[in-house]
Amino acid sequence: MPIPSRLGIIAILSISLNAFADAPASGPATAPVRTIFERHDQTGVPGKEILLGTAQLPAGTAIGFHTHPGDEFGYVLKGPLVLKTKGQPDRMLKTGDSFFNARGVVHSLATVPGTEGGTALSTWIVDKGEPLATPVTN
Repeated sequence: MPIPSRLGIIAILSISLNAFADAPASGPATAPVRTIFERHDQTGVPGKEILLGTAQLPAGTAIGFHTHPGDEFGYVLKGPLVLKTKGQPDRMLKTGDSFFNARGVVHSLATVPGTEGGTALSTWIVDKGEPLATPVTN
């Protein structure tokens, strides 16, 4: 697919997801929601799959500390959000920022107090058959 077509698809997806994220819910959301849109085997790499999805974080919520069985590349569709990575300073992410979490890195994504929440779009390249995320305590 030519680059302009890819960019067009990303732009349409971003606009659609922002509209969805801004739509009123039937009641107040109290927890983050992860939605997987696509899941495919990675071509030529046995045992690996690629996933595309979002994490919607209502105001005052966080995705608890966790790891992935592979790499995650993300993009903030609606922010601000805070990426918390064990052993590193917190990173403020605004709309349009991207982030990367390497395999096994303990991290969390949270809303910024006093904001309306946010949405991140991520692509994961992970071990097939493993849970996408494994919670980590402490």
